[in-house]
Amino acid sequence: MISQDAISAAVERLATAQETRVPCEPVRDLIGTDDLPAAYAVQQGLVQARIAGGVSVVGRKIGATSKAVQDQLGVDQPDFGYLLSDMDVSYGVSGTPISMRTLVQPRVEAEVAFRLATDIAPETEEEITIEAVRAAVDLALPALEIVDSRIADWKIGFTDTVADNASSGLYVVGTDGRTLDELEPRDVVMSLTINGEERSAGNGAACLGDPLEALRWLAVQAFRFGDPLRAGHLILSGALGPFVPFAPGDRVTASISGFAPLAVEFEE
Repeated sequence: MISQDAISAAVERLATAQETRVPCEPVRDLIGTDDLPAAYAVQQGLVQARIAGGVSVVGRKIGATSKAVQDQLGVDQPDFGYLLSDMDVSYGVSGTPISMRTLVQPRVEAEVAFRLATDIAPETEEEITIEAVRAAVDLALPALEIVDSRIADWKIGFTDTVADNASSGLYVVGTDGRTLDELEPRDVVMSLTINGEERSAGNGAACLGDPLEALRWLAVQAFRFGDPLRAGHLILSGALGPFVPFAPGDRVTASISGFAPLAVEFEE
């Protein structure tokens, strides 16, 4: 069993790195390399501290859903984190540059987001089927996730990224939504450009075979953790291709078939 002191020390290490924007050492020396309950306990410590500071939970993100991103991170399974109200920088779609002042080592990826119309909170885990999660979706939306790591040089193991709120940073979600009658998420094709140059490409099938399967996986995990997905939540379902670095002054555009292009600019 990982001690509460070790969990608290990991929370403090990551929180300090976020506050100072100085990357820290991995936390696996404190919580081990395979104790997922301990890693999620650290994540909860970070999230609850931010909630105490005045932000709110607005959804979840699924990480490491594509083979390309798993290879980049050196992990072999997905994880999840929380979306908080201060992570939403969707104002960028109006042309206002997005500030990078809270970020440490950012990367950007394109994905399909889902807005939930109803809770996914059944009586039993077996009720969480593809059909059930599809029925819970209000809209699919194009999204950019700005992933980030508080751990130096992105030298992370699986428990490190879980503890670090699934290496989350900021996100942008477009306004050009589609119902699932209008768009099949697994069939989308994605191209991500920076200053007009394609830097990443992929498709819906790269995300656990289907972004809706990623949503089903998340709903199962949320059920097991006793914190089910709720109506109104935004779910970032996972990258459709590799994440890439970017810098202040860059213009990032995600073109996902079925949606209007989603373009934003960044500043220091």
